[in-house]
Amino acid sequence: MNKIYLITGATSDIGYELIKTLNNNNSKFLLQGFSDFERLKSFCKEHNVDSEFFNVNLSDSEDTDKFVEKIKNFSPTHFIHLPALRVINTKFKNFDEERFLLDMNVQVMSAVKICKAIVPKMAKAKYGRILFMATSYVLSNPPKNTAAYIMAKNSIVGLMKSLATDYAPSGITVNSISPSMIETKFLAETSHIIVESAAAAHPMKRNATVKDVVPAMAFLLSDDASYITGVNLPITGGSIIE
Repeated sequence: MNKIYLITGATSDIGYELIKTLNNNNSKFLLQGFSDFERLKSFCKEHNVDSEFFNVNLSDSEDTDKFVEKIKNFSPTHFIHLPALRVINTKFKNFDEERFLLDMNVQVMSAVKICKAIVPKMAKAKYGRILFMATSYVLSNPPKNTAAYIMAKNSIVGLMKSLATDYAPSGITVNSISPSMIETKFLAETSHIIVESAAAAHPMKRNATVKDVVPAMAFLLSDDASYITGVNLPITGGSIIE
């Protein structure tokens, strides 16, 4: 079966590793990003990735709508949703409503619009894999000063569970992963003190890497995971045990 992977947030460190892991002769990739696109194109050329590129600002509703219309022509078999605005630790009294709404567009509303466009086709084909990026912060008490990020990620988990319930009879699995802190460029606006403290407090004395996370993602996207749906998988190295 030829597989068409739609990856939003493909210019992230997780995106690069996932593309490399999933790529084979029977795969096509629809890759959305909004920065560093030339690097992604060079990467795909170097690794012989059959790919289409979409430079889309998911915080902009009109830009997202145009993107959704384009991907309708491709009928993706797999959808992996990775994007989010970077975490900014700030006290709740300084909650930035405008930035929060932008992040909700990036993380949640774009996912809703894309799923509305592609999930009915997956249901008709009786096959589909959907995977969302959540966070270990939704699994237990979150760290302080992260209200905006936590609210968006809980919305993603809620969407995942709802879709999993609705489409389990249609051969579509819908899951999410909740990794603990991953050392990637996503942490660029997070204080190095917070990053180092998280590593020091972790049972393994380190934060996660993309290579810790992507194999679990690849499994949930595989045919071997056809009986797993509605799961928010912790990838925490023992920092949270449920």
